[in-house]
Amino acid sequence: MRDHARRPIAAAIVLAFVVASIGAAQPPATAAHDIPGFERFLYALGQVESGGRYNALNRSSGAYGKYQIIPSSWRAWAKAILGSANAPKTPANQETVARSKIHFAFHKVGSWRVVAYWWLTGRTTRNEARWSSFARGYVNKIMKIYNRTATPPTVPPATPPEGPPDTTVAPPPELIRYQETFTQIDWSGPWGSAMHRRYAGPTDTVRWANEAGASASFPFTGKSVAWMGPKGPTRGRARVFVDGAHVATIDLRARRFQPVNTLYKASWPESGNHVLVVVVLGTKGRPTVAIDEFKVGK
Repeated sequence: MRDHARRPIAAAIVLAFVVASIGAAQPPATAAHDIPGFERFLYALGQVESGGRYNALNRSSGAYGKYQIIPSSWRAWAKAILGSANAPKTPANQETVARSKIHFAFHKVGSWRVVAYWWLTGRTTRNEARWSSFARGYVNKIMKIYNRTATPPTVPPATPPEGPPDTTVAPPPELIRYQETFTQIDWSGPWGSAMHRRYAGPTDTVRWANEAGASASFPFTGKSVAWMGPKGPTRGRARVFVDGAHVATIDLRARRFQPVNTLYKASWPESGNHVLVVVVLGTKGRPTVAIDEFKVGK
């Protein structure tokens, strides 16, 4: 992003909740390229930000690359998406990071104009009357290119960016990430929202609960799943159910706050329909449990 630093449930109740979830229709996972206009928008964004140049540098802000991501955002996003805050800004890594963030942004706001505005400002304001004239002009430029581009060119960059060779392995393309804003997650009980610059997604937020019995049900299709979220001194315990069976009790306590962690993971030999349920236990003195995102392997 160019100029924004980014900031005791009873067993019967649980099983009834899980069974109801399993009976629901299973939505197909949505990859970024399945979003209508995704490639056209990425092309238009890159043209406005840098003319499509992966080695473009804004010496004032330090924004770099095709999508002009500022240093603080790159460190946070690369850590969450690539696994290293120091991942080199190669064309492949730039594409992986930008595509992941744009994917989540569109699922959050459902409008390419608002996604463009968010990329510029870090806000998801839908009322365009509240946008500055500069922001409206910026968005209009992107949408003009978007509307006139039927098929974006796919020519690889002729000039690689400066820096060391790429030693970072990007996530496999079959790994789909569902942030806590994913509409198919069924939230039961009181859940709040909290922000941290190292959380995943366009708004850098998680959903949290501290009341015993609060739960989240995530239906998915795949052969692996991981629950991602923070640990820390105030974090409590949660039970995890998969397809109606209690599979784990997770303790999220840690000496220091750790925003990015794999809290639970499971895998199967073949892809299939499953439901993962997280149930908050309301641990005395440290009840909080948070969900940042789920990762599904296809």
